[in-house]
Formats: sequence, C-alpha cells, structure tokens
Amino acid sequence: MAIAVQWIKTSWTKQSRGGKAAARRNAAPLGFPLPQVPSEFAHFVQMSERDGFQPRSSQRDLREIGVSLRDEGDRLRVLARVEPLFGLPPRPRRPPAVRLLPGQWVRWQLNYRFTSALGIRGWSYWLDTFNIAYGRVDRDVFLSEPTMIVDECGPVR
Repeated sequence: MAIAVQWIKTSWTKQSRGGKAAARRNAAPLGFPLPQVPSEFAHFVQMSERDGFQPRSSQRDLREIGVSLRDEGDRLRVLARVEPLFGLPPRPRRPPAVRLLPGQWVRWQLNYRFTSALGIRGWSYWLDTFNIAYGRVDRDVFLSEPTMIVDECGPVR
C-alpha cells in the first residue's frame, strides 16, 4: 500500500516569539502539495527565521524522519519519535500510536526548545509537523483537513 510522508521543520529564536516576526512564523503553512518523490522518501520542507520562514523543499530517506511507520496489513501504524529527548518542553504523557485506514491521513506535531551548553546564546525552538497519508492520495491531500490530529506541543516559555 502507498504511504505519503511530508515532514515540515520550522525553526526560530526568541526574535520570533512576538510581534510581526511571530505573526509571520504562525502564518507558515502546515501542509504543502506533494511533489513526485520515490516511495522510500519523504517530502521535506524546512522553514527558518533566518530565511523569513520561506519554505525550502527537498527529500529525505524515510529512515531519517522521526516517525515510526508499520504496515499492519489493513492499517498503517504511525508513532512520532521524540528526538532529541532533552529538547522537550514539559508535557503530559505521550499519546499512543495512531492506526490509519486506506485514504486517511494524520498531522502529528511536536515542538522543542534548546539553549547552548553554557547558556551564552539565547533559546532556539523548532516545530516538527509530520503529515502522513495511507493509500493513494492526491498531491494536494495535505492542504485539506486531516483525518486525525495529534498535537504534542508543550509550552516553550
């Protein structure tokens, strides 16, 4: 069965925590049209404060993305991996894996925060958005409403 994976990584610093910069960051899309990518690859979109949150698109090997995917015959089991654990803001327990039927898709979001080892530089943040569809889908599938949403975003202070 076909699986479509899109990974959107948005990164910023304290400069984009408020005002116009935060509005630009918050206006960044959560889904993009799918380009033609081989089935063993994910569509990777990176947006950063440095580039004014302009999307840069490429592809990544499925083994490089932070999601566990297991085809269970009639369903696809999806579980986002937390990488790296030390970057997690406080949050309640992790949700269980989701199981998608053909034609369904999930949007799974995780956020992180980091500081330099000595605390010299300020905080930096990133948001991972994983859009994953099971079965044959239209290239604009991730522009529509997902079948399921898993929001694991914690407070970043």
